[in-house]
Amino acid sequence: MYRTLLYTILGYLSGSLLFAKFFSHLLDGEDITEDSPDKNPGVYNAFLYGGKLCGILTLCCDLLKGILPVYLYLNAPSPAAGGGLALVLAAPVLGHIFPLWHRFRGGKGITVTFGVLLGLLPKAGPVAVLACVFLFFSLVVKITPNCHRTLFTYLVSAVLMVVFFPETPVSAGFWIITAAVAAKLLSGSEIRERCEVKALWKH
Repeated sequence: MYRTLLYTILGYLSGSLLFAKFFSHLLDGEDITEDSPDKNPGVYNAFLYGGKLCGILTLCCDLLKGILPVYLYLNAPSPAAGGGLALVLAAPVLGHIFPLWHRFRGGKGITVTFGVLLGLLPKAGPVAVLACVFLFFSLVVKITPNCHRTLFTYLVSAVLMVVFFPETPVSAGFWIITAAVAAKLLSGSEIRERCEVKALWKH
């Protein structure tokens, strides 16, 4: 119990570190969220407004802040409590979306989600599910704008997590993540744009 609480808090606090803002300040002396229309401190804007180095550093650190809490929790000397993994999985993503250090105004949590699922390795099933669904809605059926695509991706992935990993803390943790990502997306202005679905093989 105490161990789960400790890693949940550490995961949330590490998730609250917005590396896109940090590296853009460090490298250019500017905050990329001030330049981007959606104010999102994520990897995409880090590359687009901060440059290649800022983007690469942000990508690596956003992945690591998801990987490390989960990996350390699962590989500590004492055995991990099964149900507690759901909270440890969700904590870094919640920290990124609602960061303590930045007045609870954070990013969408996509890269960090991949990070926490990579922290489950060598169990590769959950991250493979999310990656395949993202690819499906990008290469087979394209949904625009991006916020709608992301929302569909998380909802479909959450259902598949239950199908493939029933009654496990992984599926429970991913549903918490999905709820947080959905709350973030639904609070943005982009969600009000018309949703379009296209089958790419028809073009």
